[in-house]
Amino acid sequence: MIKLKEVTTKKDLKTFVKFPFKLYKGSKYWVPPIISEEIRSLDKKVNPAFKDADARFFLAYRNNEVIGRIACVINWIEVNKQNQKKMRFGWFDVIDDIKVTQTLLEKVNEIGQANNLEFIEGPVGFSNLDKVGVLTHGFDQIGSMITWHNHPYYATHFEKLGYTVAKTYSENKMEFKNILPIYFSKIQDLIKRRYHLKALNFTKNKDIMPYTDEMFEVFSKSHATLSSFVEINQEQKAYFKKKFIGFLNPEYVKFVLDKNDKLIGFGIVTPSYAEALQKMNGKLFPFGIRHLLHAKKHAKTVTFYLIGVLPEYQNKGITAIIFNEFHKTFSEKGIELCIRGPELDDNEAIHKLWKNFKPVTHKRRCTFRKDIA
Repeated sequence: MIKLKEVTTKKDLKTFVKFPFKLYKGSKYWVPPIISEEIRSLDKKVNPAFKDADARFFLAYRNNEVIGRIACVINWIEVNKQNQKKMRFGWFDVIDDIKVTQTLLEKVNEIGQANNLEFIEGPVGFSNLDKVGVLTHGFDQIGSMITWHNHPYYATHFEKLGYTVAKTYSENKMEFKNILPIYFSKIQDLIKRRYHLKALNFTKNKDIMPYTDEMFEVFSKSHATLSSFVEINQEQKAYFKKKFIGFLNPEYVKFVLDKNDKLIGFGIVTPSYAEALQKMNGKLFPFGIRHLLHAKKHAKTVTFYLIGVLPEYQNKGITAIIFNEFHKTFSEKGIELCIRGPELDDNEAIHKLWKNFKPVTHKRRCTFRKDIA
């Protein structure tokens, strides 16, 4: 018999976070989270996402053994301001037993019904800055710090339970040798002169901090038209600043400023921490931090994390300035491979940015939806 238990204690939350470590034990492709950080991100007293969202976490048990988990999330900005009566679910992991999946999703449906919501969609997080989607192709490719990995049967379970594809995403990789300056070097000089712009580079993380509020403003405005966009609150911005700035190599953060030193575009890339996180197996101490620091300094693969340009500057070649700065830095660092995180397939603008660099789609993922019964 399958029994659901709601997470109510710190011990339960730790069990919730550690379940995938058992499910994916021995996998060459799953990238573990840092356990302490994952617990903090799901702690209602720590993560300010809970100011605008409700979340309940459930574990599925059989014979006192954990066999599945799920987070049931309602983002009230999405529901009340955007009139999207959506019941979200995320942090979904399960053994290959469709009855377990059904039991977990029935709980999502129950909560959605109780809150007068209209449909379910997932896997998704609290906002656009969280992980998204169930992997449907690319199971033999190593994951990343910013994505969920899963077994192939997940999508099959959803489909058999009457869920349909909601949004589709692609992940692409590009060999650095294919990112040729001919496509952006000369034009970026012209664009700088025409619009009185300049590039801003960094050598210290502390120098990035004064610009982070502007960066989130640019991010929000540049992504507002996307089908998945949900605004994040000020407390979340402060939280993400504190959580992620330390992970960044300052030289991998590129800003574009106008003549008044206002931020109008940016790009953020991270070293690939995938292999380091696998070696750490969820633990920062005593040796995990060394693996992170080594990857931060020596990784030859980078992941494009965020890119944004104010709407009034879009289609004016601002990304040429950003690419030019990244190219100079990557050349100095000896970068060999560039990975792009999940991008909506209907985001034509982002796909046009990369078309000349011979991108190879190595993963696909999607969210699934179903009307609430």
